[in-house]
Amino acid sequence: MKYKRIIWLLVGAILTFSACDTEELHDLNINPQAVNEINMNFLFSNAELSLADGNAASNRYLNWRTNVGYAGYWMQHLATLGNSLNQAGDKYFVNVEADDAPWDYGYSDQLKNLAEVIKQTGPGGFEEGRRPNTRQAARIVRAFVYLRLTDFYGNIPYTEGGQGIEGIFFPTYDTQESIYTALFQELLEAGAAISTANADDGFAAADMIYQGDITKWKKWANSITLRMAMRISKVNPGLAAEKVNLALSGVGVFSSNDDIPWIPHADGPSQWVNQNGLSRAFIGGDGGQSRVMSKTLIDVLKGDDPGSVADDDPRLMIYSDGANGSVDPLLQEGMPNGLDAGTLDVYTGTVGTDPNAIYSRLNNLFFKTDSPYKLMNYAEVEFLQADAKERNIGNVGGTAEEHYNAGVKAAMQMFEPYDASFVVSDAAVTSYLALYPYAGGTAGLEMIGQQVWISELLNWWDAWNYWRQSGYPVLTPVNYPGNITGGQIPTRLVYPSKEVATNNENLQSGGTSPNTHVGKVWWDVD
Repeated sequence: MKYKRIIWLLVGAILTFSACDTEELHDLNINPQAVNEINMNFLFSNAELSLADGNAASNRYLNWRTNVGYAGYWMQHLATLGNSLNQAGDKYFVNVEADDAPWDYGYSDQLKNLAEVIKQTGPGGFEEGRRPNTRQAARIVRAFVYLRLTDFYGNIPYTEGGQGIEGIFFPTYDTQESIYTALFQELLEAGAAISTANADDGFAAADMIYQGDITKWKKWANSITLRMAMRISKVNPGLAAEKVNLALSGVGVFSSNDDIPWIPHADGPSQWVNQNGLSRAFIGGDGGQSRVMSKTLIDVLKGDDPGSVADDDPRLMIYSDGANGSVDPLLQEGMPNGLDAGTLDVYTGTVGTDPNAIYSRLNNLFFKTDSPYKLMNYAEVEFLQADAKERNIGNVGGTAEEHYNAGVKAAMQMFEPYDASFVVSDAAVTSYLALYPYAGGTAGLEMIGQQVWISELLNWWDAWNYWRQSGYPVLTPVNYPGNITGGQIPTRLVYPSKEVATNNENLQSGGTSPNTHVGKVWWDVD
């Protein structure tokens, strides 16, 4: 982990500039000697770390605002009385920073560093031919970042995106459909080209995700392809089937929790470097996000009979660290979304109710400063295959039930990296599946959607993506006075205010319309 502590001496001083329109910075960008002083392994490590929002450029901001402050509340895992800056999502209010953050840090931090790695390890670069696996891994990570951006916003700059270093300060927009086509090809090429036969000094040490394990990189590329294929399965089922088959070929997709891409963290050297940015978003006096859990999630975890623990989801007391001072599963209770201090008092019949005192709160053991950060999970890959099998998208082996059961098991048993106490036994999984067997048909699709939603704890924007794609689980929206959506759960992020101000001509001609929180991206056809 020590290499992370010196990244900032190298990267922070040299690559802090963003794509801007000043001639002075443009001149700096074309200094051929400056970039030669940067070790590509350090740049690649920094790019990986930035995926977890744990570096000095964005520390906790991206997760604090967008993942938690918007999606965590939209998806009704979290609840709060507030509607202010960092908790706007509970009542569908606007937080400009939450809309801006993925774009700002995607382009100016993550994609900028990845673009430099790919450029300098490619034709004409000073590392040409010397770091082939670093190059292909950077292409896979870049595809992951672009997929996140286009799924949040719709049409975005792709062909000319992240090219400020090349002097393109006002990029044109690509359609989401064309971006998906390009990303499918990028993942196919990079996944095929990364190889154990390549000599690449330092790649294993620089790769904090898989420590140079080539097979796992190939599986991740295929798993992203599977995610993309199912995301477009309603708007283009033929292409989706083709890409499902492609994803499952060769080494295939994730096959166990050992394949999960994690970003490790450390306690130091400071809150701005190496520490888990998502954890810091929940630390009191720092990010300060609410850990109060939504009634929607708690009610699902407590099973069909809230008066019995026999049918509880085994994750109930992993997700929650207690309610009203008790860790008794029977006493766990979530707070309804959309309440303020006055309506909470009406709801409880008590004046001055403190939600932190009476409601279940997310387990603080998730939020250690050295907690790892999960980029994508194996359980989702099994649920995607169950979905594909149930809807006859592609040639998925096995049955929908087998993939569903494997997904539930993986989802219940993937949390031990956060804390050794987060253990769910095989027997507990078997018991749960016996109580709630896979139903098949439309009921089965709803079960799949609900399990994806439960499994994406901490990755709430991924729960939001799947909810928009599938329509599941069925969530009851809130309609707090003055909300921006007319009482609908938001369905996209709006473009950043600075993009409207500085690149409006290209945005107007090529951006997704309408540019509102209830607009829809290309693949969202429900």
